Amino acid sequence: MNDTFLQACKGQKTPYTPIWIMRQAGRYLPQYQKIRANVDFLTLCKTPELAAEVTKQPVDILGVDAAILFSDILIPAEKMGLELHFPESGGPIFKEPVRNTALAKNLRTIQPHEDVPYVLDTIKILIKDLNVPLIGFAGAPFTVATYMIEGGSSKHFINTKRMMHTNPNLFNQIMGLITQTTIAYLSAQIETGVHAVQLFDTWAGVLSATDYRNWVFPYVRKTINALKPLGVPIIYFVNNCAGLLHVAADSGADVIGVDWRIDIDDAINRTKQMPVQGNLDPCVLFSTRPYIQIAAKSIVLKASGARGHIFNLGHGILPETPVDNVKALVDAVHEVKRPQ
Repeated sequence: MNDTFLQACKGQKTPYTPIWIMRQAGRYLPQYQKIRANVDFLTLCKTPELAAEVTKQPVDILGVDAAILFSDILIPAEKMGLELHFPESGGPIFKEPVRNTALAKNLRTIQPHEDVPYVLDTIKILIKDLNVPLIGFAGAPFTVATYMIEGGSSKHFINTKRMMHTNPNLFNQIMGLITQTTIAYLSAQIETGVHAVQLFDTWAGVLSATDYRNWVFPYVRKTINALKPLGVPIIYFVNNCAGLLHVAADSGADVIGVDWRIDIDDAINRTKQMPVQGNLDPCVLFSTRPYIQIAAKSIVLKASGARGHIFNLGHGILPETPVDNVKALVDAVHEVKRPQ
């Protein structure tokens, strides 16, 4: 197996910079679109053979150095007792947001082998077929909580922040339940065979550093500390992270993933020389191939002082992205000669 990605996660020297891409299995690939034309999104997530197939597509098509399990961060939240919908356009929706104690009492922690067996069955298929490491994942507690409280995506997160500041007991109750579920969910993925896991804190950046430290970070640390004994690298991705990195660096994660709003060398300095993952702006992939090559080389060289670097976008790849440009990015990253 090509384990360059795992070497970088552990801070070991690698022959080249490994790369994978957030949302690399998805709508920008015609091969994915062909499968998706016949099934809705949730059915795709819950059908192991199809989920495994789309997980493998970017490995075969792009030559990336790791696969990430095809699923969604809200799959376990659905099994906590909420009705989840994915409209054909727009983001996910919970029809009955959890904004009071009565609704929160209906939530439960999940039992992964009973509640989400299809996720674990997908992993079993993949670890037999892949020649690169498989990354499992979950949403970080706060990010999942925002969907459950807001009822979907949000611009200002008014309901979440209102609850945090006016009903802290309820907010902590919800965060505690999500944390327990996240630990169980990722533990089951690791025990089934994934080689690393990523915790996605997509919406952490909407908080002040003080609120993040007081209300969110303790649950991140609890999750990561519970997973550490299982022995696989843990990546903590914090979107819009510039104001939070000095806190997130103490999460216990093995790798910190950063978005494009901060220079990678600055992120390295702020994270106490942890291995880092990132951080090309996804929109650069709409430019020319020479420009993509220059941008990729710049990031690789800026990150050459890191204890380990995994190249990635600063967030998920966009659906309209030209596939040939993504291939050009992967090739460019692999070809950069780093200073010794």
